Amino acid sequence: MKKKITAGIFTLITIGTMNAQKLPHLDKTKPVEERVDLLLKQMTLEEKAGQMNQYNGFWEVTGPAPKGGTAELKYEHLRKGLVGSMLTVRGVKNVRAVQKIAVEETRLGIPLIIGFDVIHGYKTLSPIPLAESASWDLEAIKKSAVIAADEASASGINWTFGPNVDVANDARWGRVMEGAGEDPYLGSKIAAARVKGFQGETIADLAKVNTIAACAKHFAAYGYVEAGLEYNIVDISNSKLYNSVLPPFKATVDAGVRTFMNSFNTLNGIPATGNVFLQRDILKGKWKFDGFVISDYASIREMIAHGYAKDEEDAALKGVVAGSDMDMESYLYVAKLVDLVKEGKVKEALVDDAVRRILRVKFELGLFDDPYRYCDEKREKESIGNKAHVEGVLDMAKKSIVLLKNDKNLLPLKKSGQKIALIGALANDKNSPLGSWRIASDDNTAVSVLEGMQQYKDNKLTFEKGADLTVGKTSFLDEVVFNTTDKSGFEAAKKVAKEADVVVMVLGEHGFQSGEGRSRTDLNLPGLQQELLEEIYKVNPNIVLVLNNGRPLSIPWAAEHVPAIVEAWHLGTQTGNAVAQVLYGDYNPSGKLPMSFPRNVGQVPIYYNKYSTGRPANTDKNVFWSHYTDVEKTPQFPFGFGLSYTTFDYKNLKLNKTAFAKGEPVQVSVEVTNSGNYDGKEVVQLYIHDDYASIIRPIKELKGFELVSLKKGETKTVSFTLTDAALGFYDNDGNYLVEPGTFKIMVGGSSDKGLESGFELK
Repeated sequence: MKKKITAGIFTLITIGTMNAQKLPHLDKTKPVEERVDLLLKQMTLEEKAGQMNQYNGFWEVTGPAPKGGTAELKYEHLRKGLVGSMLTVRGVKNVRAVQKIAVEETRLGIPLIIGFDVIHGYKTLSPIPLAESASWDLEAIKKSAVIAADEASASGINWTFGPNVDVANDARWGRVMEGAGEDPYLGSKIAAARVKGFQGETIADLAKVNTIAACAKHFAAYGYVEAGLEYNIVDISNSKLYNSVLPPFKATVDAGVRTFMNSFNTLNGIPATGNVFLQRDILKGKWKFDGFVISDYASIREMIAHGYAKDEEDAALKGVVAGSDMDMESYLYVAKLVDLVKEGKVKEALVDDAVRRILRVKFELGLFDDPYRYCDEKREKESIGNKAHVEGVLDMAKKSIVLLKNDKNLLPLKKSGQKIALIGALANDKNSPLGSWRIASDDNTAVSVLEGMQQYKDNKLTFEKGADLTVGKTSFLDEVVFNTTDKSGFEAAKKVAKEADVVVMVLGEHGFQSGEGRSRTDLNLPGLQQELLEEIYKVNPNIVLVLNNGRPLSIPWAAEHVPAIVEAWHLGTQTGNAVAQVLYGDYNPSGKLPMSFPRNVGQVPIYYNKYSTGRPANTDKNVFWSHYTDVEKTPQFPFGFGLSYTTFDYKNLKLNKTAFAKGEPVQVSVEVTNSGNYDGKEVVQLYIHDDYASIIRPIKELKGFELVSLKKGETKTVSFTLTDAALGFYDNDGNYLVEPGTFKIMVGGSSDKGLESGFELK
């Protein structure tokens, strides 16, 4: 008996030239835009709405069809061609199973695009994005994204919901761990690097099997939620929007990003999901973005809870009119759009525009040419956790570590003859260092700090946890509960500390204490850790504090008393090896902070590129100036700060002229010398200040940086070029202005100090 031939793409591919006659959009010789138009003409209104519908994974896809409830409804929608994308379906077997339904059982056989949160790696995990940003190493960051894309694509995934490019300066917000920190210039450079890492250098590279489509999120201003409270409103000025929030998003468009995700917050009183100004006027209008926009999880429906949409029909209408092209898990487009169009409430042209954008990306990914191109079990086995990936994430982890303090030169540790006490529950934790947003990785697969330090066998290393950090289970979906009562391990920890030459304490946040839904009002060390630190200090002050955390912490006591502090973040799979290699000096730390560390939470939000006030200094020697009465107004550790085991001297800051015409490049150079005893790397940073302007400018703005390697005693000249793109700013209407006036410049190894000069722009 002959096998029945269906109209799906997979079957049609097997029967030769009949394809192009029956479904001409399958003709590979035609340009993508023509193929999109040909397919769109064949689609019913229902099928168009289906392409705008994304469902979460909802059943064991390699098992029997689901019966009853939402799962059965979603399954039937998938079989009818009413699903354009799925998320959290992963692994070749599972992806093949759902793709087979979409391709072989639906009328037109349009393949699914498979999305997943690949935030800092798939199974082999790099450091969290905030940590990677501390490297200021754009090539390493891009390579990290390449590794993530390789593993994800080998597992059937062709679309990541990253990079997160939210500029954020409030460490109370847990999602700072997903971004690049507080600076729009650094954030823009990193955003572009991550897009290129995921997608390749050009749009054509999307057709390669080891790349995936990237998604810039969250559009826009999610990093400025009030009080750092997750899902909260945003109320910022247009100046802040145009000059701080939007630049990294524009950088992703310039880098070719294919998708955007809107944000949960409001802007100007309108939810971003329903915000015409953001999505139609700026993104698709002024920036000419031709990819598609997906809502955040159920954010179209959530416009009802915001009080912006009357009901489900109104929410669907406002979402599509505003330019939200695909509905993630609100179920509203698939349920409401057809009737809205038929009733004349939504123009079908808006639906066509959204579907055209979605199909365009699917064609660019090569899904119509081979829907199963990401479903190679052999490649999946070879890619996941291979040696090159492990080495790559280890390299990224070492580059992400920031040395904050080393007063007694306790670091690097001696490689023999030392008695070292290793204390802290996090030191022997193989799960927490993986960090948040690692839903494809396996629990307890990180190299612990204890395991890393045990590789150095010529010292006597003794471990005591001191106290448990958490109580009960920890998971991505649950609140973390901390131990605040059980101090039974304190005495054992004090005993080994007293007998040690050096104490290494690994303290900080649990990996699930930062990320989505993890806002904090207290940025101190959680649980009993601060008390444990102080108790150990009483018996042995020679402490190296290693911080594991997903956000800036407030550690004023440690900053004052502890002689050595290492910011090690949540570094992913190779955490312990990276930390140990830095502690022992096999890798000289070169990281610089991408976010300022506050002295206490009362300073938050705190950031280096703040604005001056009318009374910035105590000129009259009284209380009437901008300050706190109980703490300095400066951060504990500023943006751009980070030490090394060597030292760097700056001299001979030069400009090619002192006065420039508009449009004329400003050439800046400085000599940097490694004046210490180790080879090392320095991030040379250039800041400017526009002395006066039609809209006040920050007291400092990063406008250039270069990561320089210097041998012991070596001097290099580092050069920068400032163009109008660096010297101007956006006004409150989004117009870019370059105004005449005087400018200060500063070049150094941190935002808080450096060599200074200036020039005039005529």
